Amino acid sequence: MREKQLLLGISAAIFAAFAWSLNFIAPYVTGAYSIYDLAVCRFMMSGVLGLAILFALRGRGPRLTFVDWIVAAWLGLIGYVGYFLTIMIAVLYAGPIIPPAFVALVPVVLAIVANLGSRGIRWRSLALPLVLATTGLLLLNAANILHLAQRSAGSTRSIGIGIVFSIAAVSLWTLFGVSNEAALRSRPGMDARIWTALMMIAGSIEIVAFVPVGLSLGLFRFVQVGFDWNLFWPIFASALVLAAVGSIGGSWAWTIASQRLPLGLAGQLIATETIFATSFGLFAHRRWPTWSEVLGITVLLIGVVSAIRTFHRQSWTTPKHAGEVLVRVAENPEG
Repeated sequence: MREKQLLLGISAAIFAAFAWSLNFIAPYVTGAYSIYDLAVCRFMMSGVLGLAILFALRGRGPRLTFVDWIVAAWLGLIGYVGYFLTIMIAVLYAGPIIPPAFVALVPVVLAIVANLGSRGIRWRSLALPLVLATTGLLLLNAANILHLAQRSAGSTRSIGIGIVFSIAAVSLWTLFGVSNEAALRSRPGMDARIWTALMMIAGSIEIVAFVPVGLSLGLFRFVQVGFDWNLFWPIFASALVLAAVGSIGGSWAWTIASQRLPLGLAGQLIATETIFATSFGLFAHRRWPTWSEVLGITVLLIGVVSAIRTFHRQSWTTPKHAGEVLVRVAENPEG
């Protein structure tokens, strides 16, 4: 039973990484619109899908409380609205290279934060996976960071602001991962689909609330472009895919992973998002990876596999964690 739950959690975490890596395709599918137009369209669709899921699953699991909605709204705010805004501001000031390089370190930060708690494992055992993951991520981004630094030598202040907001984005995602796991741990009977729907509904309301601010800053192009179907259908189709797979699918899978895996292990598995995103980027630019990128992906994969083996051997085989898994399965057999 433990092996089955572990495999399901690992598969869910990797699927979440794949789903979220679709965000890196977004700049190539906006057409006549801006990335902000795509984001609002996407999150509005996510909210509609969330309402449909909530309606379809009404009566399933425990009755939703006001506190459940507040917690879901908080998670939607930090994991969707806040993360989205900090990333966009970081890109505006620091360009398209430095922010992804910082965000790529989220799995390492998440694993370190998670291991500070009482559920952590020995640091000596975790050191090798963290070193490998960090090395792989740095190899993936080293060439890009050097290129941008050479090109932007005279814009230190702008890059400094971008780095601050990049760190803020990493902090928000880490806070989301820790808060989401804590919320699910206190709600062992919560259906993963319902919890996902709550976050999506809350996140869509919050991102729509950002529209007046975006309009005042001139971030949207739908005012000038309009909604001619010949121009609008590509962004509509892209938003629908991102909403269904990237938002709903990714959040659902991450919730399943959070219910079955220690946060440190789940965080390491999210490192595979970098691999998917790099592959999508190479395909979009129609080029093969450099040797540095190949080496980086290889080292990163070794680090992720090493993390899986470490957590499986030292965390899931102890009576304490085995008992936690069995309690979770007994109280929430379907996820």
